[in-house]
Amino acid sequence: MTISRRTVLTAPLAFAALPVSRMMAAPLPREVDIVVIGAGAAGIAAARRIKAAGRSVVVIEASPRIGGRCRTDPALFGVPFDRGARALYNPDGNPLVKLARGNGFDIAPMATGQKIRIGRRNARAGEAEDFLTALVRANRAIDDAARGKGDVACAAALPDDLGDWAATVDFVLGASATGRDLRALSAIDRARMRERRAAIVCRQGLGALLAKLGESVPVASGTPATRVAWSNRDVAVETPAGKVVAHAAVVTVSTQVLASGRIAFAPDLPKRQRDAASGLGLGSYDRIALQLAGNPLGLGRDESLIERSKDARTALLVANVGGSSLCTVDVAGAFGADLAAQGEDAMVAFARDWLGGMFGSDAVATIERSFATRWNADPLIGGAMSAAAPGAAGARQILAEPFGNVFVAGEATHETLYGTVEGAWDSGEQAADAALKKIGPAKPPPPPPQKQRKPRAKRRHRH
Repeated sequence: MTISRRTVLTAPLAFAALPVSRMMAAPLPREVDIVVIGAGAAGIAAARRIKAAGRSVVVIEASPRIGGRCRTDPALFGVPFDRGARALYNPDGNPLVKLARGNGFDIAPMATGQKIRIGRRNARAGEAEDFLTALVRANRAIDDAARGKGDVACAAALPDDLGDWAATVDFVLGASATGRDLRALSAIDRARMRERRAAIVCRQGLGALLAKLGESVPVASGTPATRVAWSNRDVAVETPAGKVVAHAAVVTVSTQVLASGRIAFAPDLPKRQRDAASGLGLGSYDRIALQLAGNPLGLGRDESLIERSKDARTALLVANVGGSSLCTVDVAGAFGADLAAQGEDAMVAFARDWLGGMFGSDAVATIERSFATRWNADPLIGGAMSAAAPGAAGARQILAEPFGNVFVAGEATHETLYGTVEGAWDSGEQAADAALKKIGPAKPPPPPPQKQRKPRAKRRHRH
């Protein structure tokens, strides 16, 4: 992945959850052409594709809301707050950008201003250049390692002389971009990541956008799939509300859920797919939101900031979200997971101390309200974006392999856009197309029976 000034800090904004929407409340049908499990971005994309092809579909969603790891909370801070994904990328070829504009959403480029903090001051121009040089060298070293014979950890490929920037490079390329520290990340998988160019934000929230796009498809919410019986002919999905029989299924749950056995498969989930899901476990990425009085940090709208850190106890700051006084402190990787496990109070305390160390105690004294996400603790998801462990570089392609009439989709199955909403969306459309091809075209309805005409009685002519 090429690193540029514009894209240094955009990767972490990709992590793909949604508010309760005016979705098509669906009673659980007994039969459909294709059943979709999971109403995240991949599931909604698949269902829309199937419906557009003229086939019947229902989406089964365990949560009371749709969106998976994309969720917008419009009420907590009085402004749209994306708890999960908050940016789209590569707008020229991104179908979600077009869909957003077509549905009246306010789409705007994300601020390109990025700062690096060294203690209580901003990095000087020469220091920023040193960091960018270290970042590019590290990224090239990972790319070189990915072309080697084996799949090593990214950390094993790093140059030994990154100096004061070593911990910051690890955070930017590892935890902040993928939810995993570089020591736990496949070099081949990291090298395949497509560059996230020209970040785009949706002012109403990405969760709100997906909720809108999901309104046109039937979703049975609060209905977890408990068992999937599959074959090469059909699929039966069991739920507490009953069973749905279909010609095929598209499964879009997270790798954590798939590997955990929460959904039983009969026959069992093939070992190839189970091992692939395990190798693509979810990284840790959480957001600590702080509502400040005014702008005590002196930063611009949506301006992002990192620090020259000494170790993994660091974060990404996005200030004045959407022009409001809301700021977010994002923590990730092993440190973020440990912090989230300690609970929201510990997370907010870290954010307060971290900001105070850079901007002084007066700045953090203005915090009026706070909140922290804890995605790892969500039993229906189990973490943030998928991250390939060393040795699991081929797992994404394996996970996407169909078994019987079951097709797997989600950001984890996309080899280059994993961890993004658009990657999940694209995978959902591809899985839907494959399922539609497998079941074949719909049979035309039989012609209506023709009414038989009664023979007319012959008229007698008088002579």
